[in-house]
Amino acid sequence: MAERTAETVQSRLEVVRGRLAVAAPDPARVSIVAVTKGFGPEAVEAAVAAGLADIGENYADELEAKAAGAPEGVRWHFLGAPQRNKLGRLAPLICLWHGLDSEPAALALGRRRPGASVLVQVNLAPGAGRRGVQPGDAEGLVRAASCAGLEVRGLMAVARPGADRPELAEGFRSVAVAAGRLGLAELSMGMSDDYEVAVAEGATIVRLGRALFGERPEMTRGGIPPR
Repeated sequence: MAERTAETVQSRLEVVRGRLAVAAPDPARVSIVAVTKGFGPEAVEAAVAAGLADIGENYADELEAKAAGAPEGVRWHFLGAPQRNKLGRLAPLICLWHGLDSEPAALALGRRRPGASVLVQVNLAPGAGRRGVQPGDAEGLVRAASCAGLEVRGLMAVARPGADRPELAEGFRSVAVAAGRLGLAELSMGMSDDYEVAVAEGATIVRLGRALFGERPEMTRGGIPPR
C-alpha cells in the first residue's frame, strides 16, 4: 500500500516524464496509461490523484471491479484481447481497446459497440505466444476493423521479453513504419522496461505499471490480487 500513495506515484511520474523528455522527439505527444493490473483499487486512486486519468487493465473481471468504485473521470483502456463472451459487460466502460488481434474479434466488438476506438495489435514475438498480426499484415486487419464499424486509431505492440535494445528498436520501428504507411496516428508501444526505446521510435502511448507503482503483488488465477 505504501508504494502506491499519490505522493509516491507522483514522484515516480516525474522521473518517467524526465526520461520521456530526453528520449521522445516530441514528449508532448506521448500519453501515459497507468497499468493497474494486479494492484488494488488504491492504485487507481493514486494514479488519478497524480494526474493520470488513463487507466489500463488486462482482465475483464479486474477492470469491472475497479471501475465500480473508481474516481470520476477515469478513461479505461483494455489491454488484453477482446473476449467475445465479456464484450457486453466491458463495451460501455472502455475508452480504447489496445489489443484487437483478429477479424472475428473486430466483428464481435463492432456488433456490440459500433464506433468503438481500437488499436490493432502487431506481433513482435512470433512463436512466443503473443497475439496479433505481423507488421506487414496489419493493413488487412485495419481494413476489416473499419468495415466492422470500428474507429481504428493506430497500432499496438508488445516487445519480446528479454529483447536487447537493437531488437527493441528494430521491432518498434517496424510498427511505426506500418502505422505511417496506413495513415494511423497512434502507436501504443513501450512498457516499464522499454518505454524510452519505444518513444524514440515514435510511440505516442506508453503503458506503465511497475514504473509507477513498484513491483506487483503475487497474483491469483485470473489476474486478481490476493486479499
